[in-house]
Amino acid sequence: MHQPIIDVSINNAREVLDASMQKLVLFQFWSARSEGCKQLSPVLERIVQQYPQQLLLARVDCDKEQDLAMQFGVQSLPTVMMIKQGRPVDGFAGVETEQVIRDKLAAYLPKPEDDLLAQAEQLLAAQDYAAAYPLLKDALTLAPERTEIKLWLADAAVSLGQLPQAEALLSEIKLADQDALYKSVVAKLELAKEAADTPEIKALETALAAEPDAAPNKNELKEKLAVQYQAVQRSEEALALLLSILQQDLNYGSSKKLYLDILAALPKGDSVATLYRRKLYSLLY
Repeated sequence: MHQPIIDVSINNAREVLDASMQKLVLFQFWSARSEGCKQLSPVLERIVQQYPQQLLLARVDCDKEQDLAMQFGVQSLPTVMMIKQGRPVDGFAGVETEQVIRDKLAAYLPKPEDDLLAQAEQLLAAQDYAAAYPLLKDALTLAPERTEIKLWLADAAVSLGQLPQAEALLSEIKLADQDALYKSVVAKLELAKEAADTPEIKALETALAAEPDAAPNKNELKEKLAVQYQAVQRSEEALALLLSILQQDLNYGSSKKLYLDILAALPKGDSVATLYRRKLYSLLY
């Protein structure tokens, strides 16, 4: 049934019940003689037309289909029965406000974050982590309690080199929710951390730690290390080093350009990018 609103008779009632295996069917028992039905009908139609893939409004004219109304046990008008997988799951008799009806339907309708997740899942499957990242971040803002969103966001963060952020997200996952997906993301994070600690980085870190603060080539070492950090997507550490250079000399080497390039490479909505843009702005102005 492709139409979101249909008229039901004894002849197609079974077909409508079968449709409840795929979507929630609202059986609306009504009569043209009922003022309550006249008030309720436009409300139901408006709601159903907003969710044509999830809802079906099945209108039963009780003046014409008295036998059908009796089979459903209807005792007053208007009456609405919510049928899912062939069974009543909720309903009401009389006129209800639109908000009350929407509240009853909430468990069966897609939540705002679900559309974002559906888009993000396609992007993750295509390994387009940069495009999936802001969608997942927005979804988590809408539903901060949903563990699977945190895990998908952590997965995207690892792939984008945002390892501290991924670690922070994973630390919020309770023991009871540490499922196969959690273990997979943790393993991916550990591999990323190992890959991000190259011999070149270790050598530069050792050299930088050995240099006195006033040493003339301290900033040169910092800039070289920042380049190496960014090469393995350790963006936050690279930005921190470059910022420390710019705080001393805004025109040192390629530090400002490297800093701006890293910010531009970070995904839309990234908290690290937001923080370091603010820091640079404060430094410049």
